[in-house]
Amino acid sequence: MLKYLGKRILTAIPIFFGITVIIYVMLNMAPGSALDMLASSEISVDSAAYDQLKAQLGLDKPVWMRYLLWLKDLFQLNFGTSYRTSQDVWTMVSQRIGPSILLSGTGVILAILLALPIGIMAAYKPYSKWDSVSSFFALIGSTLPGFLLSLLLIYVFSIKLKLLPTSGMHSSGDTSFIDLFRHLLLPALIICIGSMGNLIKQTRSACLEVLHEDFVKTARSKGIKEQAVVLKHVFRNALIPVSTTILLQIPHIIGGTTIVEQIFGWPGLGSLMISSINNRDYPVVMCVAVIIAITVLVTNILIDIVYGFLDPRVSYD
Repeated sequence: MLKYLGKRILTAIPIFFGITVIIYVMLNMAPGSALDMLASSEISVDSAAYDQLKAQLGLDKPVWMRYLLWLKDLFQLNFGTSYRTSQDVWTMVSQRIGPSILLSGTGVILAILLALPIGIMAAYKPYSKWDSVSSFFALIGSTLPGFLLSLLLIYVFSIKLKLLPTSGMHSSGDTSFIDLFRHLLLPALIICIGSMGNLIKQTRSACLEVLHEDFVKTARSKGIKEQAVVLKHVFRNALIPVSTTILLQIPHIIGGTTIVEQIFGWPGLGSLMISSINNRDYPVVMCVAVIIAITVLVTNILIDIVYGFLDPRVSYD
């Protein structure tokens, strides 16, 4: 196992650096630059001040040299200073991680708690009401865009019924749990519905496949209770593909949901990423990209480890 993990980590290192190179180059190829954004915010900037600002930001160097300097700072866990706010980048990003985990984590956990029993019952009773319910949520979650679902729920619960707020994490001057819950409910529900679609489909198809296996028929012939057959034999053996779908939600939790955060004004990593891209705040964008890239790579390794625990046939030797 340790030898296998060592190989996977060594493989992930060049992939990580490749991701950072691609993102850094693409950011610098985008129309406009951080210097243009800063210069346009000033009333008047002469050529001397423009050149001084360019040298101050390090934008007078070629892209490859700037990337190497950024990489050097990364090895020292220094993500630099924001072009837009002049604040420490890590301070800005770390303040957004908690809200993103709270929002996406709540939505994903709720999706898991709802999708697994619905998917199991849909497989156990095909063409029943459970199957219809699973098909409905799978269709909505897989096909309905998040922004459209957000607008629909805002129209119903905020504009028409006036039950829930439409933006932010807290009301002005109110930091109570009840107020946080009211702000969290709508965006978390949208993330939940979006995550349920694929998870329900994966659970249903995996359980359907296992239900026709010989060991399930043998368990039933021995007089084992149907509930035990479904939970201990069917669902346990269907966990391998289902666990992959669940674990792939981890980057979703860390990275947040950009569209939902933007629509609801939620102060998470997604909304920070959008505002930083719009303002060409490259240090902040790169910091968020590093966090998401590391999360994805670690999740892929974690999936392989979970496979080994769930399926004894998997060998890492």
